[in-house]
Amino acid sequence: MTELAARIAGAPISWGVCEVPGWGWQYDAETVLAEMRAVGLAATEFGPDGFLPDDPSDKSKTLADAGLRAVGGFVPVVLHDPSHDPAPEVAAALEGFVAAGAGTLVLAAATGQDGYDDRPVLDIAGWNTLLANLDKLSALAASRGVLATLHPHVGTMVENAADVAQVLQGSSIGLTLDTGHLLIGGVDPVALAVDHTARIRHTHLKDVDAAWAKRVQSGEVTYTDAVRGGMYRPLGAGDIDIATIVGTLEKSGYDGWYVLEQDTILLDRPADEGPVVDVRASIAHLRSIAAGLA
Repeated sequence: MTELAARIAGAPISWGVCEVPGWGWQYDAETVLAEMRAVGLAATEFGPDGFLPDDPSDKSKTLADAGLRAVGGFVPVVLHDPSHDPAPEVAAALEGFVAAGAGTLVLAAATGQDGYDDRPVLDIAGWNTLLANLDKLSALAASRGVLATLHPHVGTMVENAADVAQVLQGSSIGLTLDTGHLLIGGVDPVALAVDHTARIRHTHLKDVDAAWAKRVQSGEVTYTDAVRGGMYRPLGAGDIDIATIVGTLEKSGYDGWYVLEQDTILLDRPADEGPVVDVRASIAHLRSIAAGLA
């Protein structure tokens, strides 16, 4: 197995486990972690609050018992509201990161609303607050030995090309390159990887049906309905040039994780193997890319 292949990690969202209320039927952690290990994943992100134990030592033990390393996790926080200080909630989350040996904090600029189907428009004051909070939280994470990144994400305050440009110009925080959310938000993930390689500090690999993405961008369907309809595809089965993105990062010396995320919504417990089939296909595709780069 190549060095890249040893950095392939999973995320509970590929099994339909999500923080959004009413998202869908949810697997238990024991099943998800066991299936991750069975398909050869080395590590995982934490998933939403409540998926793993809240107590930091219990969280660490749960992952260790499953034979998985801790990557870190997705922490959506309100960053744009001058009356709200996100530092205490991020500091609390970092306790679990440190206890589990997780090195990457994936921040999202939450709207303060449930779900990802709508978002308010930021004014200058909101942007100034958001950007200042990014640098403050990056320093807070670094003080605990954790790398903070900002995840451009559909339905958050950092979603589209203009938003990403504001973050790149107005803060020093590194980015989580989420190939799917970028494309759906109107950002070319290949161009971002090529033009701003040094700012990419963490990677979420998704493949996307571009026709579905365009329907979301036009407002024809909501993000949630598009996910339910199958917008996300196993790597290699959608319209994103995953090979160029991975090749660009590897040639630049990127040594971070590649977290496989094919967001899915389950209406009920699958009667067949379920989402692990797509995870297995994505692993095979990424390993084939890794072999070609060796």
